[in-house]
Amino acid sequence: MNLENLLNKPLWQMTGEEFMFLSKSATTNSNLQPTAVVVDATSPKYVYGLSGIAQLFGCSIPTANRIKKSDKIDKAIKQIGRKIIVDAELALELAGRKTGGRR
Repeated sequence: MNLENLLNKPLWQMTGEEFMFLSKSATTNSNLQPTAVVVDATSPKYVYGLSGIAQLFGCSIPTANRIKKSDKIDKAIKQIGRKIIVDAELALELAGRKTGGRR
C-alpha cells in the first residue's frame, strides 16, 4: 500500500485494512518529542484573554485556564477585572518553553 495515496483518500472510502495501515504508520512515524516555542521579533509581545494563552501554549481554553490558575505564569499576567493581559515572552520563559533570547 502506498502511504501517499492513502493520505489523499477520503476516510469513508478506505477499507479496514487501509485504515489500520494508515493508523499504524502514523503511530510509528510520529515524533513524540515536545516542541519548543521560539520567540522572535515576529512573535506577539502580549496576548489577551484565555484564548491568547491557549494560542501561546498551543492548548485548549480549559487547559489555558488551568495554566493561568497554576500560578506558574503569575508574574507575566496582569488582570484588571475580566481583562487578562499576558506578556508572551515572560510567560514562555516562566513555563520553561522558550528557546530564543531577547533581541
